[in-house]
Amino acid sequence: MHFERLQTQQGNLYLKAMELYGASFPPHEQREASSQAKIMEHGEYQFNLICEENELVGILLCWETEGFIYVEHFCIDPEMRNQKYGQRALELLNRRKKPVILEIDPPEDEVSARRKGFYERAGYAANGFEHLHPPYRAGRGGHRLVVMSHPQRLTQAEYDAFNGYLKETVMGS
Repeated sequence: MHFERLQTQQGNLYLKAMELYGASFPPHEQREASSQAKIMEHGEYQFNLICEENELVGILLCWETEGFIYVEHFCIDPEMRNQKYGQRALELLNRRKKPVILEIDPPEDEVSARRKGFYERAGYAANGFEHLHPPYRAGRGGHRLVVMSHPQRLTQAEYDAFNGYLKETVMGS
């Protein structure tokens, strides 16, 4: 398994990855096409295809800073789930030896509770911070999410640095 970083919106792999993106996240959690095009030019942003051999199995869209990696979007093709691709992708990411931060929906139903369990089994810990992700689309409010991190919980200072980066760079780009 490996990550293949795309730096352009050209080509069939990008189109296939965006189909998966569109099917995996509700519209209020998706960037608009113009925003996606703009951030692909940012040096810290990585639009990673998750590949097994020559097959696309998922996407991992993240921001890598000196101090941490923020996973903005991560999904495995539904036809490829339950084959440990998600676990292996996280293991590959964790080898970068930086704290990894991601957000999940609060575990209020079976699907979101299973998702939280998946990340916990992969070594991620839920943080107790009240966290509101800024809106991706004009006219919408932010949405409450749970911040998870690897290899350990964040300190208040680490959370504050992440949240500032999220608001100013990730969502400001």
